[in-house]
Amino acid sequence: MIQSTEPTIGNIFKGYAEHGFLPDGLPLTRLSNPYYEAWENIASELAVLIRTKQIRARIDQLAVCSTEHLETEPEWRRAYVIMGYFTHGYIWGGDKPQDRLPPSIAKPYLEIAAHLELPACATYAGLTLWNYRPTHPEADITDPENLQVQTSFTGTRDEEWFMVISVAVEAQGSKLISLMRDAIKAVATGDRGLLADLLYTFADGLDNLAIVLRKMYAHNDPAVFYHQLRPFLAGSKNMAHAGLPRGVYYDTGDDIEHPENWMQLSGGSNAQSSLIQTLDIFLGITHTATDGKKASGPAFIHEMRNYMPGPHRRFLESLTAGSTVRSFILSSGERSVEREAYNAAVNELKNFRDTHIQMVTRYIVMTSRKSIPAQESDKVNLATASAQGTESGKRHSLAGTGGTDLMPFLKQTRDTVRDAKC
Repeated sequence: MIQSTEPTIGNIFKGYAEHGFLPDGLPLTRLSNPYYEAWENIASELAVLIRTKQIRARIDQLAVCSTEHLETEPEWRRAYVIMGYFTHGYIWGGDKPQDRLPPSIAKPYLEIAAHLELPACATYAGLTLWNYRPTHPEADITDPENLQVQTSFTGTRDEEWFMVISVAVEAQGSKLISLMRDAIKAVATGDRGLLADLLYTFADGLDNLAIVLRKMYAHNDPAVFYHQLRPFLAGSKNMAHAGLPRGVYYDTGDDIEHPENWMQLSGGSNAQSSLIQTLDIFLGITHTATDGKKASGPAFIHEMRNYMPGPHRRFLESLTAGSTVRSFILSSGERSVEREAYNAAVNELKNFRDTHIQMVTRYIVMTSRKSIPAQESDKVNLATASAQGTESGKRHSLAGTGGTDLMPFLKQTRDTVRDAKC
C-alpha cells in the first residue's frame, strides 16, 4: 500500500500546540563559551555604549569571531539576538546612520542568520521570541509583568515593556493553536456542533489577545518609544529618507567590494509574528497588496515570512494547504450555528486589528506630529525624518520599521479581515 505523503493535521501542529512560536525551552541568557565573552560583554553594556556614542568604536575594535563554537540551537539563537542588536546599534547609534558594517559583526552575522534561515537584521524573532526571561521559574508568561528582556538598545522600562507585551501575546496565543488543530479535525469529521463550540472559544481567545495588547499603555511612553526605541527597530529597506539610500554594506573583510553585500532589509515588525499570520490563515483570510490590487510580487505580509525562522515559515505553508475551515463554513447554511461562530471569530480578529491601529495612531502618528526633542533634533533616523516632514508641512507617508507605508497597510489588512465575514 502506498502511503500518502501529505502532512496530517497532527503533524502540522506538532510542537506548536504546546508552546506556540516561543522556543520549547527558555532562551539562553548568555553564551557560556568564554570564546564569545567579548560579545556578551558588549551586549550587557549596549544601552550605555549607545547613549554615550561609543558603540561604533567598541564594535570596530572587536575581533572577528568564528561561529564554529556555536553548538546548540539555543546558542545559535542567542548569537542571532546579539548580532541583531549590534547591527542596528551600529547603524543607528550615532547622529547619522552608518551604511557599512565592519567584519566583526557582518561576517559572523551572515553565517548565523543563514544557519537559522533568517536575514541578517533585527527581526521579530531576535527582538522578542528569543530575548526574554521570566521573573521566576513558575511565572505565568501570559502576564507581561512576569517578563524581562535580556538585551536592550535603550535600557528603558519602556523598551522592555514594548518587547514583553509581544512575548505575552505569543504566550497567550499559543492556547489558540490547539483550538485550530481541533477545529480542522472537526471539519474533517463534519462535526458542526464541535466546530461551532471551538470557534466561539477561539473568538474568546482573540479577545484575550487584545486585552494583553492593550496593556502596552501601562509602561510605554509614546515619546520614549518613538524617539528613543523605534529608530533602532528600523531596517535598511526604503530608508533613503532616513539616511540610507543604498541600504547597508556587509563587509566580510575581503579586499574587494561585493555588490551583493549591499543589502536592503526590513527591520523588526509585528508583521513577522507567525502567530498573527496563523490567525488569518486558519480563518482563510487572504491579504493582497496594499493598494487592493493583486500583487505583481509577494504582498508585504507574505514577504514578511522571509523574516521568520525557517520552521515557522514552513508551518504557515503547511497550514495554508491544510486549513479547510472557511470553505466548510461557506458550504454551510446561512443561519447555521457554525457560520455564526465563524463570524464571531472574524469580528474578534477585526477588533484585535483595530486595537493595534489605535496603538499605532497614538505611539507613531500622533507622536510624529509633535516637536522633536532638543536632544534628538540633530539626528537623522526614522523618527526625525518623519517628524521633520510633518513640521515642514510636507505631504509624506509614515514608514513602518518594516519599510512599508504604515497606516494604509494596517487599515487594508484590518478591512480585509472585516470583509471576510460570511
